[in-house]
Amino acid sequence: MPILVELTPEAEANLAAQAVSHGIALQQYASKLLEEAAAARPAAGSKLTRESLHALLDRIGEGAENRPKLPTSAFTRESFYEERR
Repeated sequence: MPILVELTPEAEANLAAQAVSHGIALQQYASKLLEEAAAARPAAGSKLTRESLHALLDRIGEGAENRPKLPTSAFTRESFYEERR
């Protein structure tokens, strides 16, 4: 089904760059993103299943191994408000 989506030039350039990095055409990449977004969101009134929760958490965690490791002390209440003292 064709859908017309208006994008800012910046958003279009960003999307095109991402499509190139994935090695696919812009339209194909945009279609893939929309299909993933539609599949990831439960229909109104439906309950989140255990499987869909795990799939969501897996997607959130993608690339976690490339993120910097932070010590537990970085997540104390005091560490969030250090500059307010």
